Amino acid sequence: MYYRTTYPSPVGIITLASDGSGLVGAWIEGQKYHGATIPEGRIEHGDMPIFDTVKKWLNNYFAGKKPDISELPLSPIGSGFRQEVWSILCEIPYGEVTTYGDIAKKMAAKLNKESMSSQAVGGAVGHNPISIIIPCHRVVGSNGSLTGYAGGVHRKVKLLELEGTDMSGLFVPTRGTAL
Repeated sequence: MYYRTTYPSPVGIITLASDGSGLVGAWIEGQKYHGATIPEGRIEHGDMPIFDTVKKWLNNYFAGKKPDISELPLSPIGSGFRQEVWSILCEIPYGEVTTYGDIAKKMAAKLNKESMSSQAVGGAVGHNPISIIIPCHRVVGSNGSLTGYAGGVHRKVKLLELEGTDMSGLFVPTRGTAL
């Protein structure tokens, strides 16, 4: 059984989902793939300890503090490949960015392959079910373009600014989504 509640944030209402012990989802209202990894049958149950812990973490994050991802029991639902990509996302330091290509190189090394498609990595990043906490907003195109955020590029910019990220080499593309 899955449970859910909501959290009002500076970037919109966030729906939190749990399996009762771990966080399985955090989606910003209007985000692509909102709730896509959760089977039907979620019920509202907002007073669970896991939700209190996550809301405290989010309060600290939006207050400009640097809460550690390891403070939360994360249980994202996805394929082995996606799980590996999401694990790499969790290693991106607060206030810093990496590229889809850099993640592809790390995935290739993990899988003992010569190379890995940035587009395959982009698909996994885009389907991250735990927005903000698993920091997919910290991934940018190789040319500095702020692309590929399922919650919207405007929110990606706001989150990076909140973290004090150096935005000087980054830009919002006018068309297309280069990875």
